[in-house]
Amino acid sequence: MLVTSRALLLMLLLVLATSVLGTAQAQVVTAGPDSTQVDAPAVPDSLRKTARLLGMKVTPPTKAVLLAAFIPGAGQVYNHKYWKLPLVYGAIGGTLGVEFFYQSRYKEYVTGFRARQQGLPDPGPRSSQETSAENVRAGIIFYRRYRDQFIAYSLLAYGMTIVDALVDAHLRDFDVSDDLSVHWNPTLLRVPTAPSAPGVAITLNLKSTRSTK
Repeated sequence: MLVTSRALLLMLLLVLATSVLGTAQAQVVTAGPDSTQVDAPAVPDSLRKTARLLGMKVTPPTKAVLLAAFIPGAGQVYNHKYWKLPLVYGAIGGTLGVEFFYQSRYKEYVTGFRARQQGLPDPGPRSSQETSAENVRAGIIFYRRYRDQFIAYSLLAYGMTIVDALVDAHLRDFDVSDDLSVHWNPTLLRVPTAPSAPGVAITLNLKSTRSTK
């Protein structure tokens, strides 16, 4: 179980590293106690700046994040995840709508409380129904608390749409076909100081479809 957990953790780290570095490839050839590892060089970040935004070359994830930050839903459109638009606008619009509701009630009760303090009639349609100034004060505290909560919820929804655009921009570049597997083949291990010996070549390919132009 411990070995399996470590293997899964290693695979996860390899996938995460590939999402940042673009393409990773490793080959290990073994024969007895000897082994040889060949690593392909990582692709520099500058070679993956294939998208353009306001005349600047940026990586696709960076463009998706900036679009989502400036225009909610634009990052999902850039990633071709059109079905997520109702979720984006529903989450942001819904939380903002509830926040506006509590804000309007809060302002009404504040106005009503000030009027009562000055000995004037309460102009609010709901606050004027309260039987005392203390009830109006309690209403102010109630609506202010829920207004602040939904301001936080709306910011959270906004941030989640940006994170969603970032994750999709990274994941859409990876090959998720059935060819992503470990391949092994018989081979000969050639060592300059010893005769060739039989061995096994194990190859793990983590491919990215992101262009390097």
